[in-house]
Amino acid sequence: MDALIETLNAKLTQWEPDVAEAVRQSISEIIEMADCDLLDIMRSRVVEQEVLDLIDESETR
Repeated sequence: MDALIETLNAKLTQWEPDVAEAVRQSISEIIEMADCDLLDIMRSRVVEQEVLDLIDESETR
């Protein structure tokens, strides 16, 4: 985990301020959800996008 923290710390100083703030906000939300044991029920954005893509593909056929 230390490597992850070091990487994140380095990236936060390299990114534009608005990007760094968005990442901080996202990480804060993930920590909060993990503290409440909500991560296992949260829908993955990747999975959600895959479903939307499948719907779009079936509509265009």
